Formats: sequence, structure tokens, C-alpha cells
Amino acid sequence: MLHHVELWVPDLPRAEATFGWLFTELGWTEHQRWNVGVSWKLDHTYVVVEQSPALTGPHDRMKAGLNHLALHAGTRDDVDRLTEAAQHHGWHLMFADEHPFAGGEDHYAAFLENEDGFEVELVAG
Repeated sequence: MLHHVELWVPDLPRAEATFGWLFTELGWTEHQRWNVGVSWKLDHTYVVVEQSPALTGPHDRMKAGLNHLALHAGTRDDVDRLTEAAQHHGWHLMFADEHPFAGGEDHYAAFLENEDGFEVELVAG
């Protein structure tokens, strides 16, 4: 089981607005908070977003490292609802011409990206 993931972000309030909204919608709860970071937890797993002073550049999901987080999002109706709402909370739909089957014909999901280039995949099922 995954213990935690830590994402370094260039702008904490912006990251909190996108990730915080999404995690809360998915049933995660705020776990920790400090002056440069916040985390959300579901069961035994938590995700941290932190504006670290050691950050050396912007996130680039196309380079080595984290490409995206894939999250269980419930039913197909839940994915559809979250996809629509996410676009009002700092996320934009990727691969719109292939949505909701951008991951393949048997894979119902939404691929979303925020202003800082972080991608999440909301998976039905």
C-alpha cells in the first residue's frame, strides 16, 4: 500500500485550490498543515503539497519523475460530475477529443491538468 506522495509546487495557494478541492470531493480529509504545505489523507495514504524553498524549477510531467496521479473516482457518473466541476476549480480537461476513453476503450477516466502542469486521472470503477 502506498504510504504518501509529496508534490513540490511553485504556488501553495494555487495548488491548495486545485488539489484541495479535488481531494475533498473524493472523500479525502485535511491531514496536516504548516506554513508552506498541506496534506490530505484517505485511509492510510496521504498526499502532501508543499512550496519548498529548495524547488529548482517548474514541474514538467514529460520529464523523468511523476507523470500523473491516478485516483479512484467512483462510478462513471461520478467521473462525469467531477470532470465538469473540476473545470471551475483550476483544472482543464486533457485529450478532450478522446474523453472519456483517452486511456482506451475499456478505461473510463478523465485526465485533468492544473495551471502548474500537474496531471490527475480520475478513474471510474
